[in-house]
Amino acid sequence: MVRVETGARLHVGFTNLSLAHERLYGGVGLALDEPHVVVEATRAEAVDADPVLRDATRAACEALGVPGARVRLVEGLPRHVGLGSGTQHALATLGAVARAYDREPRIRERAPELGRGGRSGVGVATFETGGAVVDAGHPTERFTTTPPARGEWTVPPVVSRHPVPDDWRVLLVVPEGEGKSGSSEDDSMRAVVERADPAIADDLSALLVRQLLPALAAGDRERFGHAVGEFGRLNGAWYADEQGGVYRPPVGELVATLGDEPSVTGVGQSSWGPTVYGVTDRANADAAHEAGERALDAAGVEGAVRVVRGRNEGATVR
Repeated sequence: MVRVETGARLHVGFTNLSLAHERLYGGVGLALDEPHVVVEATRAEAVDADPVLRDATRAACEALGVPGARVRLVEGLPRHVGLGSGTQHALATLGAVARAYDREPRIRERAPELGRGGRSGVGVATFETGGAVVDAGHPTERFTTTPPARGEWTVPPVVSRHPVPDDWRVLLVVPEGEGKSGSSEDDSMRAVVERADPAIADDLSALLVRQLLPALAAGDRERFGHAVGEFGRLNGAWYADEQGGVYRPPVGELVATLGDEPSVTGVGQSSWGPTVYGVTDRANADAAHEAGERALDAAGVEGAVRVVRGRNEGATVR
């Protein structure tokens, strides 16, 4: 039996969604140590998998040229809340099945065959190495409003990867509900790309190079947090028509409340939400947790709050 373990990921946003620029997408995000994904696999003559992993198991067996596998989800991420469940579950499945057959999983090469890495490469990169990453995006002539068919792309290369400082923590506030996924997400992304303002991409590029990455490299948590929050807000301007505002409801209320909390900087929405994140540190972890609870109460919604470490290693195999 092979066990693969990895963590969630945050998706802060894209560097460009306009067809006016040479490269489209370009994801920015970071790996989290929790919540965990744990997948176990053994060889089998047919596909025998938990329902949430069944499609990924079939795709993994086909990609690897093996007859089947018995695959179980021991720990999983909540689905469609902005923590990368689709990619992390699929890649953990691929890794576990490959190792069960003593094969190299070749995650980056095979991820497109599982439908992963078609827009953002953050999930693949954080699965491989952890850390805070920026990917190069895709050539715009290949990824117009209609992306290539499943498997007919390559995962965008990583252009920047830094470890998350050991002292930093990430506040996660996950209100009840789900973000966009599947065909609904594809339709919304198509609409966003068709009308995306290229000037926002210029602002994001300047913010990334002049503020976000320097603060990360210097270990300046407050400056990094402010840069990440602004990066997410600018991304939200692209999505406003598709999600009901710069942040999807009730994320806007949570962001506004947490924005006034001294223990947290860099508040934003991960991917399509509804997960809200904030950057804090070890000394402020308890205060940040309490701030998350207050934000949920103020918005009048149920949800879960946790404060987690960044993850600076890729998936582990046992």
